[in-house]
Amino acid sequence: MTETVRVETITLGDELLLGIRENAHLTYLGTQLAHHGIEPAANLVIRDHPDDIKLFFLDSWKRSDLVITTGGLGPTSDDLTRETIAEVLGEKMIYDTDIEDAIRDRFRQLERPVPESNNRQCYRPESAEVLSNPYGTAPGLYIKKDGKILVMLPGPAREMHPMFTDQVIPRLQQEGIFPEIDCYLQLRTAGIGESALAEKVEPILAGIDGLVVGYCAHAGMVDLRLSSHDANTLSEEKLNEIGEVCRKELGEDFVCFGDRTLAGVIFGDLRALDKTLAVAESCTGGLLSSQFTEIPGISKVFHGGAVCYHNDAKVQVLDVPESMLDQHGAVSEEVAIAMATGACEKYGADYGLSVTGFAGPAGGSQILPIGTIYLGYASPLGVWAKKLNLRGDRLSNRRRATTAALDWMRRKLRKYKLEEVFAAADSGTI
Repeated sequence: MTETVRVETITLGDELLLGIRENAHLTYLGTQLAHHGIEPAANLVIRDHPDDIKLFFLDSWKRSDLVITTGGLGPTSDDLTRETIAEVLGEKMIYDTDIEDAIRDRFRQLERPVPESNNRQCYRPESAEVLSNPYGTAPGLYIKKDGKILVMLPGPAREMHPMFTDQVIPRLQQEGIFPEIDCYLQLRTAGIGESALAEKVEPILAGIDGLVVGYCAHAGMVDLRLSSHDANTLSEEKLNEIGEVCRKELGEDFVCFGDRTLAGVIFGDLRALDKTLAVAESCTGGLLSSQFTEIPGISKVFHGGAVCYHNDAKVQVLDVPESMLDQHGAVSEEVAIAMATGACEKYGADYGLSVTGFAGPAGGSQILPIGTIYLGYASPLGVWAKKLNLRGDRLSNRRRATTAALDWMRRKLRKYKLEEVFAAADSGTI
C-alpha cells in the first residue's frame, strides 16, 4: 500500500441526510480502512436519486483509486445504485442466474415465496464480480475498470460488515491495496480531553517516520489511533512498541488497546476477581444497564439493574430511607450511596454502581443546577460518592453521566484490585 492510493466512500440513503439514521457506515469503513493503513480521503452522503448518484459518483471515480459505496442495492424502486453507476461506467446490465439461485435458496430457507421485485437484484454490470450475501438478498459487486476499483455493498450492517471482512479485504490484499499485516493500533482513553491527551503523547510521537496519528473524541472518551501507510517503514512490531510507551505515559487514563467498551473492561476485571455487579439509576434511565447487557456472557457478572426515577421507587425498590430523601434530596451524595448499596442488597451483588441527578432541561436549583450528577459506588472495601457538574443538553448529560460512572468504577477497580484480592483471601472466600 502506498500513500498515493486515494480512497473515497459514498453512503446512499435519504434517511442518512434527514438524520433519521446515524451514518454508522462511515464509522465502520473508516475503522476498517485505518486498520489496513489507509486514510480515506472523503465520505459523501447522497440521496437515492439518479442525478445525484451520477454527479457525485463520477467526480469521486475520476479522482480516486478505490471507491466504496453502501446502500441502494435492494429490491425496491428507490434502490437505483446498480443501474445508475453501470450507466456512468458504460457497463451493460446483464441478468445473472447465479444471483437468482442464491435469492431463491434464501427464501426457501425462510419458507417464504420470492417477491417478484427481488428479480431486480439479479442484474449486475457486465464486468462486475458478485460478492455473495449470506445474510440478505442484495449481492455486493466488485468492479475493476480503468485501473481503478469499485466496491458496492448493501446498506444493512449485518449484511455489509461480514461481506467486507470475508470477501472485500482478501481481494484488496491480493490487489496490493491492503497490506497483509495490520498497520493500525488504537489506544482507548477516558477522563482526559483531546488536547490534554495530545500534550501527553505528541512528544513521544513527534518525528517518527511513516506514523499517522489520529484522535477521535466521543462522549467522555478519546481514541488515539496510530497507523502506518507502509509496513516497510513502520512495522507492526514497532507500532506496538510505540503504543506501549504511550500506554505507560497515560497511566490511569488508558482504558485498553482496541475498541473494548468501559463496561467490557469492568466485566473483565470483575470476572478476574470472581465478583458480581448490580446497578441503580435514575436520570440515565437504563443507559447504564444497557452498557453491560450488550456484552455476551455478562450474566456471569451482572446480576441486574433498577431504574428508579420517582422517589417512591427508590424507597420501594432500593430501600432508600424516606427520611434521607426528605433531608438531602434525591440528587445527593447520601442517596447515590444508598442506591448503590440498595442495588447490591436487592440483587445479591458484590458491587453496586448508581447514578442520580438533574439531566435537564427542567429541575435543578441555584445550589444544584441542571447537570449536577451524583454517582454512588459500593464495594467489599467500602462506599463512595462522586459529584459531576455537566454542561450539556439532556441527551448529552445522560450519556456523559453513564460514561463517567463506568470510568469511575474502572479506575476504582484497578486501584483497589490487589486490596480486594487480599481482603477476599483473608476472609476465606477465595
